[in-house]
Amino acid sequence: MAENNGVSETTSVVTTTSNGGNNVTKTEVRSTRVLSQTASTHRLTKANSVQVPSTPASPFAKFKQMERQNSAPNARAESPMFKISDPKLARSASSIKDRMLSWVKAQTAEYKNVQIDNFSTSWNDGMAFCALIHHFYPHAFDFEKLSPQHRRHNFELAFRVAEEEADLMPLLDVEDMVVMKRPDWKCVFTYVQTFYRRFHSDPRAEKVY
Repeated sequence: MAENNGVSETTSVVTTTSNGGNNVTKTEVRSTRVLSQTASTHRLTKANSVQVPSTPASPFAKFKQMERQNSAPNARAESPMFKISDPKLARSASSIKDRMLSWVKAQTAEYKNVQIDNFSTSWNDGMAFCALIHHFYPHAFDFEKLSPQHRRHNFELAFRVAEEEADLMPLLDVEDMVVMKRPDWKCVFTYVQTFYRRFHSDPRAEKVY
């Protein structure tokens, strides 16, 4: 006899005894139930939620993050975020940086209140950005009316004109630039590279030899 949760076995035992010459037969029925162990079935289900891979942060977002980290009170200036160990690569990177700096200085040499010696503090009031884009689009605004004290206005003006006139995306954030007195040079350098790629072959660009 089968059951849902186990197996039952029935055994008949026949015993014959003698009672005054008469045979008496007794039948004893023994039931033994052998229960089977119920196996638990676990259904593996996959989560219905779709895991959307996180979008890699752009290099510019990383640069902004590094800029904030470098400006923190406990940031250690002696521990650079990046270090080029290969001497050849180091010389090459330095050469590119110097050449870019020379190119920018050539484009902005005639502008007052603009002195570009590096890719950090020389850009912290927005005047250098304004001078650089004004050199190629002098009709866009009156540079003579600008002041180093109006930093937010200068950044907003330079980034907006560069985007509208030259289709250069504003890779730097105005709020970040206003807060930072010493912008991370990698952020500025990356943005300035877009100017170089856009204008280095422009007839209006001052040549660098």
